Amino acid sequence: MGFGLRGVLLSFTITTLFSSTFAQTCSSYAFASNRVFSACNDLPVLNSFLHYTYNPISKTLRIAYRHTNVGSSRWVAWAINPTSQGMVGSQALVAFRQSDGKMRAYTAPVTGYTTQLQEGDLSFPVSDLSATYFNNEMIIYATLGLQNASTSLNQVWQDGQLSGSAPMVHATAGDNVKSMATLNVLSGQSGSAPAAGGSSKNEKRNIHGVLNAMSWGMMMPMGAILARYVRVFQSADPAWFYLHVTCQTAGYIVGVAGWATGIRLGSQSPGIQFTSHRVIGIILFSLATLQVIALLIRPKKDHKYRIYWNMYHHSLGYGIIILGIINIFKGFDILNPEKKWKRGYTGMIVGVAIVALVMEAYTWFVVLRRKKAAETQKMSNSSNGRNNGYGGVTNGSV
Repeated sequence: MGFGLRGVLLSFTITTLFSSTFAQTCSSYAFASNRVFSACNDLPVLNSFLHYTYNPISKTLRIAYRHTNVGSSRWVAWAINPTSQGMVGSQALVAFRQSDGKMRAYTAPVTGYTTQLQEGDLSFPVSDLSATYFNNEMIIYATLGLQNASTSLNQVWQDGQLSGSAPMVHATAGDNVKSMATLNVLSGQSGSAPAAGGSSKNEKRNIHGVLNAMSWGMMMPMGAILARYVRVFQSADPAWFYLHVTCQTAGYIVGVAGWATGIRLGSQSPGIQFTSHRVIGIILFSLATLQVIALLIRPKKDHKYRIYWNMYHHSLGYGIIILGIINIFKGFDILNPEKKWKRGYTGMIVGVAIVALVMEAYTWFVVLRRKKAAETQKMSNSSNGRNNGYGGVTNGSV
């Protein structure tokens, strides 16, 4: 009796651990081409998973529906039913592998139980529709426009046999009649399983992007402008220096926070590597740290090594600004936010560049004018010196 109880407990423990392990399957999945989604659900039947990112502003849903352990002679489908639960009325995305090995992906409204998933337009717009098949796994990618739909959706998914290039009716027993659930795209909750921490990761990605855009993309260029152009005004000395140091130090602190957030995101996303973005980020952090250290060993103006320090400081600073801006645009490509954010940042950078060009021209004008005035003064002083000397000699000789 005791052995039986221990056996039940052991079986329960193993089952719990096994279920817990598979409940996290979608969270550790790495897509080809480093596609990233903010949330995912392990669907309860048919070896299926849904990865998605919902944009509440544009009301678009970007999805990747994965169907594993599926043969090349089968079709798969994922659908939203805007009117009710179940199959009839569903707006489906269908994919299968054709006889030539190429994938076909199309939309099909489901109007009855005997449908063969004929191609047709859905009740909402669909873009970026594609499908892949590799290692017995079929994936459908798409972006759905849900402007007139609720954020709580009825989802349906299926698979079935092919007859040539035509989908046949799916099985009407077992898991094929259980493949339906609700999905709340705002909360990340599914009627069958919770999202695996996706909303938290998405929030961290946004924080990472904002911090880095503020530091490397805004504060660092502004600090350089202060040092380069405000110092031309003699009344601004030494205020320009303290403004420059304050701006760059604050940018460094914010940038390190953004860099640390990115490192944390990388550790939480096994299998997902944005190599160039990551490498540039590490180089930025290293160069910026060297700049901070260099500030502590800054020679005095009249020191013989000051000219070499200036060359080092300026070249490193401009390199940081260029790399920072490049990496921010790479971050935009990764996060794929609304276009207005990328356009807004681009407009700001263009504005800063125009200000820098105008200030550069003004700086050279002031510098050349001062140089000319100094040469004129020097010639005047030299001329006065020669006259006085000549007169003194004459008088002396006399």
